[in-house]
Amino acid sequence: MSYEGKVVIVTGAGKGIGRTIAITYAQQGARLFIIDKDAGELQHTSMLIEQAGAGVFSHVLDLSEPGEIEDFFNSVGGQVDGVDVLINNAGIGVWKSPYDLSTEEWDYVVGTNLRGTFLCSREAAKIMRNHGGGSIVNIASTRALMSEPNSEAYAASKGGILSLTHALALSLGPDHIRVNAISPGWIETGDYNTLQPRDHLQHPSMRVGRPEDIARACLYLTNPENDFITGINLVIDGGMTRKMIYDE
Repeated sequence: MSYEGKVVIVTGAGKGIGRTIAITYAQQGARLFIIDKDAGELQHTSMLIEQAGAGVFSHVLDLSEPGEIEDFFNSVGGQVDGVDVLINNAGIGVWKSPYDLSTEEWDYVVGTNLRGTFLCSREAAKIMRNHGGGSIVNIASTRALMSEPNSEAYAASKGGILSLTHALALSLGPDHIRVNAISPGWIETGDYNTLQPRDHLQHPSMRVGRPEDIARACLYLTNPENDFITGINLVIDGGMTRKMIYDE
């Protein structure tokens, strides 16, 4: 479908997956509202969106600050009649042994990733419900389903996002707001050409993922014609979470 004139909000749009998602919606004609805590990267994304011929409003925002989130959505509500799509992409991680992870570090990761996702969803839904509904996509991670050592705060926040997704799908459904999650696996956001053949071959898909793979999934999940899809977690990982691994 065309997203011509649709209002789309993308968090964590400064780089990586978030930037690609924002540009993809821009190429479909959407009007973008993007946020990130990195002003320089956010400005670069805005430039790329404008080059795609779409309107964009960018705002520097730290999702660990609840008041900033509320102020941002109040600003959005004053500029548009409604919000059609929210992509909760922003997320951070602290990779430390659980013996060394501080309470402050735990709170910052969980506060940004999980609480930030909830607050953005709540504030967007307040606008959506008064204008016919909308669609929310939460970017989780395969780290919600499987783990590496020293990833406790990140894994807990992403697991929480999956539970939050189906809870919100039930709560917001009567207001015609659909809520789904995407769990990306290895998505290369740097120089794809530097990957080694073994990086690709360990995936059943025979390649590492790209940000465009996630962006296309967002378009699918937020398409109003797919209004029977809500509360799901779409794993996009090239099949890695289905692969059994044995020591040789």
